[in-house]
Amino acid sequence: MATPLIVSDVAKSFIMHLRGGLMLPVVSNVSFSVSAGECVVLGGPSGVGKSSILKMLYGNYAVDSGQILINHEGQIVDIASADPRIVLEVRRKSLGYVSQFLRTVPRVSALDVVADPLLARGVPQTEARERASELLHQLNLPQDLWQLPPATFSGGEQQRVNIARGFITDHKVLLLDEPTASLDATNRAVVVEMIRQKKEAGVAMLGIFHDEEVREAVADRILDVTQFSPRKVAA
Repeated sequence: MATPLIVSDVAKSFIMHLRGGLMLPVVSNVSFSVSAGECVVLGGPSGVGKSSILKMLYGNYAVDSGQILINHEGQIVDIASADPRIVLEVRRKSLGYVSQFLRTVPRVSALDVVADPLLARGVPQTEARERASELLHQLNLPQDLWQLPPATFSGGEQQRVNIARGFITDHKVLLLDEPTASLDATNRAVVVEMIRQKKEAGVAMLGIFHDEEVREAVADRILDVTQFSPRKVAA
């Protein structure tokens, strides 16, 4: 499969147990693909299902129906139906995710938080830390913070750690959920350049960017999620 990511006829709903089992449809008939070296941006108003789509693709949300096909080391894996152990393996090697929030780990330094995805792949610690240092420097995180746990960092500093962690690997598919939301203009420009470099490396990216300037800078095309919404959403 030359295309790294194909989504076919995916549907998702939530059951509201506190409202008598009411079923709330989120999206239906979601179908699209993302090519190598392409950055597709999910568009549409808040509440239309953009983040839910990313979470389904990453395997955090189960789907009601449909397929989510990832090219994993030359094999096609359907995230929608794969065994959880396979999903974890796909995440480790083929499918990356940068969320809006960093899940901080007590007593683990920012440098090691960033290096961890490479260590999980068997990269030697010295090499992993060197690459982590390069990214933290690129993202203008002060070096005196690198050896500190990021739990006490500002929102923008935590997000830079989060971005460095997400971009440190060579995943062929990368999901981006508002990666620049907490950043100043200087570091937003850095992330735009990092996305450009990933595109040149052939990475397929799917993202959410509410910042119009960033969205226009990175998007090869915008996918309007309202076409998949079974309910009306206020703009």
